[in-house]
Amino acid sequence: MADFHFARYMFTQANKYGAKSAIRYRNIDSNIWQKKSWDAFAEEIDIVAHALAQMGLKESDKAGQFSQNMAENLVVDFALYSNRAVVIPIYATSSIEQVSYIINDSKLEYLFVGEQQQYDVACEAHKHAPSLKHIIAFDQHIQFSESDKDISIYYSDLLALGASKPKHELVEKRRSEANDNDLGAILYTSGTTGTPKGVMLMHSGFHHAMVNHQQRLTSLSDKDLSIAFLPLTHVFERLWCYLCLYLGIEIAINLRPTDIQATIKEIRPTCMCAVPRFWEKVYIGIKDNLSHYSAFMLGVVTWAIAIGKKYNVDNLRNGKKPHWWLRTKYHIADKFIFSKVKLTLGIENGNIFPTAGAALSDHITLFFRSIGIPICYGYGLTESYATVCCFDYTHYEIGSLGTIMPGLEVKIGEDNEILLKGETVCKGYYNRPDVNAVAFTEDGFFRTGDAGYIKGNTLYLTERIKDLFKTSNGKYIAPQQIETLLTTDKYIEQVAVIGDQRNYVTAIIVPNIPALKEYAQKNSITYQTDEELLDNPKIYEYIEKRIKKLQANMAHFEQIKKFTLIKKGFAIETGELTNTLKLRRAIIQQRYAKAIDAMYEPSTHGFVVK
Repeated sequence: MADFHFARYMFTQANKYGAKSAIRYRNIDSNIWQKKSWDAFAEEIDIVAHALAQMGLKESDKAGQFSQNMAENLVVDFALYSNRAVVIPIYATSSIEQVSYIINDSKLEYLFVGEQQQYDVACEAHKHAPSLKHIIAFDQHIQFSESDKDISIYYSDLLALGASKPKHELVEKRRSEANDNDLGAILYTSGTTGTPKGVMLMHSGFHHAMVNHQQRLTSLSDKDLSIAFLPLTHVFERLWCYLCLYLGIEIAINLRPTDIQATIKEIRPTCMCAVPRFWEKVYIGIKDNLSHYSAFMLGVVTWAIAIGKKYNVDNLRNGKKPHWWLRTKYHIADKFIFSKVKLTLGIENGNIFPTAGAALSDHITLFFRSIGIPICYGYGLTESYATVCCFDYTHYEIGSLGTIMPGLEVKIGEDNEILLKGETVCKGYYNRPDVNAVAFTEDGFFRTGDAGYIKGNTLYLTERIKDLFKTSNGKYIAPQQIETLLTTDKYIEQVAVIGDQRNYVTAIIVPNIPALKEYAQKNSITYQTDEELLDNPKIYEYIEKRIKKLQANMAHFEQIKKFTLIKKGFAIETGELTNTLKLRRAIIQQRYAKAIDAMYEPSTHGFVVK
């Protein structure tokens, strides 16, 4: 372990596991699952490392990965680490502006793209990002553009370039000299102002994260099988996949998020990390199926869940051995109810399912734990190499974030802010000395922006201090960025963006009523009162069209899906604005709670608050 480094470790694993499958992936053309052995995985890493060195990649150079999940993503990561270079993952759904910003901020010269969509965005971004020198396309079907074909190369041609290992001495020297002080990755995450910040992740942090998770998640072994479901751009999935490779766990790469249900049933994983929204959908699906049951069967299911709670939560969770009669009843409940649910979902082999990225309702956690689905709920940030804390195998507290990871110091600061210090806390943000100056306390603790408290070694979250919020899909949303954009429109006066822990973004909008009256007159829209004007479907559709146009260059998950129009604007007098005219979000959400809840009903498109 003393010599551990991701520049070398995949070759150590290949020597250990040889022909054992390291990665499983679905062929794009045939749609058939294929396997890549540890030997083949390590060989491909070496070939790509040589090809990049041949192309002129230098130590500390930056290379982006702008792609959905592919086996090539992991190959490229370790090929870059072999050259002591830095990987910069970019979400596959990112806009031209977002990609351009990251390229310009990091000065990256190499960009790997997944499919045609990412290639086209990369070509457009290149017009505003002159540092980009090479675009490497994973998908052989991508059509290169005339303007960028000179800097474009297929991944297959990259492999051909490195096949003869033309830079053997150089790559081996770099690989042998790679150390914990090397910068490994820069992961960009939006701040409260919406300006992306590049979190610098060092190899020392990777090293400690692997050791800490191995100590904590003791049920994991090289007999497990995991699915890479979340975007590899996400620190949660990236570090989880690194841990899987570190432990010799085979990874099945899920290419498209919409395929996950089919993938799970085909792969039958023992472990998989997911955001709460995934389990929320599973829970809703189970409940929907139960709604078709007879009263008798509903009674049986209710009995089974109660037995499961006593067995798994009241006894095993507390380290108690269940009584023989309870064990007998649980065996019956599991055989006739729980096992069938898990078999239908494809998770009957479940070992552990890490879940984080947003809040998970206690009743959903309790439900899955009761029926024997091992959800391991936790909390973390990009800045903390993912995990800060998570459930233990026993004595976990439902309603908490779990117990703190080994080697990590956590304390509660001013305003109950959760503060972090340790080897698995980032050193700061790339090119952002201004942000770094306020991101850390004088004694070196990182400010999470989240408020909570510690009881024993268990962490509890109470609220988010910063305006930045996450949807239930785990996506960061910078509301001020969206609000500022929308208020540039003549028909919109004020906006409060909603969506924290919800599955999509909505908004409360104060329109410019005089401007709308003028529009109504020109378009022969009749009304008697202002309320009737705002309630007119043509007005709603018009504003909706303008919002879509304004947000056209934003990521899909940032775009407003529904909104509510209100006649009276936010004001200091009503407590909705501070004295400096900033939104008091808690007050607004409380005051318009009914309207907000309605926007998350399937049949509601938005309406007027009179």
